[in-house]
Amino acid sequence: MIYLWFVIAGAFAGTCAGLFGVGGGLIIVPVLVWIFTAYHFSPDVVTHMAVGTSLATIIITSISSMMAHNKRGGVRWDIWRVMGAGLVIGSLVGAAVAEKIDGQALQAIIGIGAILMAIKMLFFSNKEQLGKPLPSSGVQFGAGTGIGLASSIFGIGGGSLTVPFLNWAGLSMKQSVGTAAACGLPIAVAGAIGFAWFGQHVQNLPKEAIGFVHVPAFLCISVVSFVMAKVGAKLAHQLPAATLKRAFGVLLMFVGAQLTLSGLGIF
Repeated sequence: MIYLWFVIAGAFAGTCAGLFGVGGGLIIVPVLVWIFTAYHFSPDVVTHMAVGTSLATIIITSISSMMAHNKRGGVRWDIWRVMGAGLVIGSLVGAAVAEKIDGQALQAIIGIGAILMAIKMLFFSNKEQLGKPLPSSGVQFGAGTGIGLASSIFGIGGGSLTVPFLNWAGLSMKQSVGTAAACGLPIAVAGAIGFAWFGQHVQNLPKEAIGFVHVPAFLCISVVSFVMAKVGAKLAHQLPAATLKRAFGVLLMFVGAQLTLSGLGIF
């Protein structure tokens, strides 16, 4: 029965990713926390495994998204190469930091992060600053490191952080979104490897897991979300963008609040 829930989670995450234009990690992490908790996995590993598994699934979706954007000339590979090194370092450090955080505390941190993302989505928009000179390589590398670290801890591809930075750096929205999609790959690969590595000697992991990556969940969610993202993208073109953005912001607010209260032991 748990495999059916993984399939449902993948369908929901993929549809949301295509419909709202965000990475599935914002949905996958809380859904996996609920599934793992419902099936009585050890509370000590539930949140870490949700994050590690989410990052593993993003490897597949980011490759698909990156290829699609690259075909349309939306990826600035010169910026990606500079930020990429920082993204990898930050993601590995983030995995190491997350492994040291108590599961309940990590859940609350992720919940607060989701609430902040919701507030940004509901009340703030990314503004293009075209014509600006690009920031120095050091600034790009530093931004990549910070984005990688935060994304790895939250189990996301980092688009919600990378797009605003690239807008600020002077890229068009098209190139910001495309380059952010490409940046999701090093975050996901390094983060998933980090969670698999740092979690390999942890007690109470299920036998299907490699470190903090639950293999059946990774496979089910990756395949189904890959397919359903196309369905979500098709729906997105038939529904008003502003309404979609508000709907997802409200959904994220509820998810974030539930995770935060649960992590704090209130709910």
